[in-house]
Amino acid sequence: MKLNTPRIRANFDLCTGCDICRLECSLHKQGGYNPRRALLRLESKNQGLTVFPVVCHQCDNAYCLQVCPHGAIERDSTLGIPLIDKNKCRNCGLCISYCPLQVITTGNEGQAIKCDLCGGEPRCVEACPVGALTLVQEVNLNE
Repeated sequence: MKLNTPRIRANFDLCTGCDICRLECSLHKQGGYNPRRALLRLESKNQGLTVFPVVCHQCDNAYCLQVCPHGAIERDSTLGIPLIDKNKCRNCGLCISYCPLQVITTGNEGQAIKCDLCGGEPRCVEACPVGALTLVQEVNLNE
């Protein structure tokens, strides 16, 4: 049993769609302010009245980890989340196509990239001015 698995919880009822989370993520992870390069996305519904932040769930039964033929995705020993080793990634795209939330993308160097919770202190959570993103510690009874 793994305790205290960190995850980002997205609260759509608080999200204003300001994109500050995506700007901060893209700057930190991709080196520039470009929300299209962020590792989370905002889905607008109901003609823009509702905005759903979509973030990596750090899955307990991670398909990305299971389908990688190169062993490039492993569970981090500290946080317990799936992480991509860019040195092992061969850019086959299987993890990207199997992610049910479509939150794995290609990074600047061509390898797959996904949310790594910024080492336990996610910048998107810190940047959100309305608290629509929060870091939570969940108990995982499946491990």
